[in-house]
Amino acid sequence: RFEEALQEARQVDKLLSEGLGDDYLEDKFPLLGVPVTVKEAFSLHGMPNTSGLVNRRNVIATSDATVVSRLKQAGAIPLGVTNCSELCMWYESSNRIYGRTNNPYDLQRIVGGSSGGEGGVLAAACSVIGVGSDIGGSIRMPAFFNGVFGHKPTTGVVPNDGQFPNAHGVRTSYLCTGPMCRYAEDLELVLRVMAGPGVSKLKLNEKVSLEKIKFHCMDHDGGSIFVSPVDKEILQAQKKVVEHIESDLGVRVQRVAIHKMKYSFQIWSAMMSSKDSNGQEAQRFTDLLGDHGKPVWPLWELMKWLVGMSSHTLPAIALGLTEKLMKLNQSGNAKLVSMGKSLQEEMEALLGQDGVLLYPSHPTIAPKHHSPICMPFNFAYTAIFNVLGLPVTQCPLGLGSEGLPLGIQLVAAAYNDHLTLAVARYLEQAFGGWVLPGKV
Repeated sequence: RFEEALQEARQVDKLLSEGLGDDYLEDKFPLLGVPVTVKEAFSLHGMPNTSGLVNRRNVIATSDATVVSRLKQAGAIPLGVTNCSELCMWYESSNRIYGRTNNPYDLQRIVGGSSGGEGGVLAAACSVIGVGSDIGGSIRMPAFFNGVFGHKPTTGVVPNDGQFPNAHGVRTSYLCTGPMCRYAEDLELVLRVMAGPGVSKLKLNEKVSLEKIKFHCMDHDGGSIFVSPVDKEILQAQKKVVEHIESDLGVRVQRVAIHKMKYSFQIWSAMMSSKDSNGQEAQRFTDLLGDHGKPVWPLWELMKWLVGMSSHTLPAIALGLTEKLMKLNQSGNAKLVSMGKSLQEEMEALLGQDGVLLYPSHPTIAPKHHSPICMPFNFAYTAIFNVLGLPVTQCPLGLGSEGLPLGIQLVAAAYNDHLTLAVARYLEQAFGGWVLPGKV
């Protein structure tokens, strides 16, 4: 929407020329004139809202999602919407409407998903702040692969209204809308705007003393058979963070081994498909695939896909098939849900009101296109924190030997977002934050 954006920018110029005073404008319009991009899954008036689903190719938003409306009211100027994976349920942003989004650091690599277009557009310096959503790492994986900042807030603080697909049943406790930014200092400002009155649940006005934070560190999930081992370069970057914190702040980073993290994928999967407190079943992915069209049969779609006739991507078809398999193991799922509740209590007890956990953002740096199909469960490194309801900030740590971004997740107990945001600002100063693609 470049023409509209230029028109809105001229209105900002006019407002500035009226001499209303910086303090007044900053208070009323904290994002005045700031360009913003929006994940295509969110409604932005006049823009497509397909979520990469061919059946929705003619859907144009007639209103704004709540967070988009709040950003506009704060003075931000939307440039457009950005690509996502089909129905936002895969970590490569490719679909049958817009095609594939490439990583600006290496076009042969993925941008992640599902807010992948957002991660790529921020990294490429097209926009400075963005809107993402996250039910399994959809903000944090793209932020990691593209070397920018992303924040998954504490659940239930930022409204999810106005996105497709939206969460229903138990998943309303796991889906989070949050900011993606090139600069750490913008995360809190954008989070405040997005949260609106809900921001009162957070402690963003509290001053954070970094020396008083109890830092914990975990190098990997304990060795899940479903997930790749963590790359040496990622482990090395995390080690440098620990060494810097210990030498600069004079604190000791406590190494921890949380046994249940080994079952992160199984716990996430079981909790995502469980019933809510009212006994309502989780929404079926195959029902979403059939939006604006006929019911979808995953096995039939797979056969069509093999001969190039399906309008769906292979990951979406595969998810439809695995969904059916999950239904066959009800007792195993119940045990995993119970394990998830127990892990949540363990995490909250470990972190308390002053703890931050350092944990890898993903086991590998940005993979090559299509390779996620070979390791489909690697997103477990981010997904586990959705079902635990914890706030997490993904923080870039410069580029590795192949010129690809490195990073780390910063995790705190519920409603302690201010701690992870403060540590992200601190690490940006120490490790340089976002690096312009092609600079080295």
